[in-house]
Amino acid sequence: MCTLEKRDSLFILTLTGNNQHRLNPTLLDAIQSALRRVRAEAATSSSSSSSVLITTAEGKFFSNGYDLAWAQSSGEINQASQLMDAKLRSVVADLISLPMPTIAAVTGHASAAGYILALSHDYILMRNDRGFLYMSELDIKLVIPAWFISLVESRIGSPIARREVVLTAAKLTAMDAVQKGIIDSAHDSADETVMAALRLGEELVKKGWDGHVYGEIRKQVLAGVLDKIGEINTRSKL
Repeated sequence: MCTLEKRDSLFILTLTGNNQHRLNPTLLDAIQSALRRVRAEAATSSSSSSSVLITTAEGKFFSNGYDLAWAQSSGEINQASQLMDAKLRSVVADLISLPMPTIAAVTGHASAAGYILALSHDYILMRNDRGFLYMSELDIKLVIPAWFISLVESRIGSPIARREVVLTAAKLTAMDAVQKGIIDSAHDSADETVMAALRLGEELVKKGWDGHVYGEIRKQVLAGVLDKIGEINTRSKL
């Protein structure tokens, strides 16, 4: 489902296989397990060292969102959907609190919850020869969760760009997304996207930032997202 590799101070989390990387409980658990390993290894590193996480994927999809087919086959669609949403909220909260910069190397389509997974990273690099960013809920007649909107508002500064993303279900290429300030850069192929992410990661490591401080600042920047996630978690326990 996913692998975690460490190259010096770079952690590389890869969603494996030539599939759509649908975010079902199994994949989300695997991602969260990898993030916990990253956090644990970072905690045992010397205080003078810094790290970076890069998340990428094999095949033509970065992630095509929640595994709706799995939810339908479970016999309890609402319960299954709530489970996937709860697990993604937990993954996103872990990414926001991770004590290091994070980079999404989007090497294929990122749709709906897969789009949210990419937006949960500090930097987004994307291939321009194939793939698009697509908040598909309007087209498939689903209401976008409020916490998705909170993250979109935090990460996409332009109201016009946000409207295009959530209220027109636009399919944006990497170049479109660069122009709208949604991603940081566009690259000619999947390999070049990953290589650019590695270079950026190395540049960030050289800054020598304290990971704990970095993570605490990010938590304050995205406090609204964490608050919204916390509200939903509290309601679900009542």
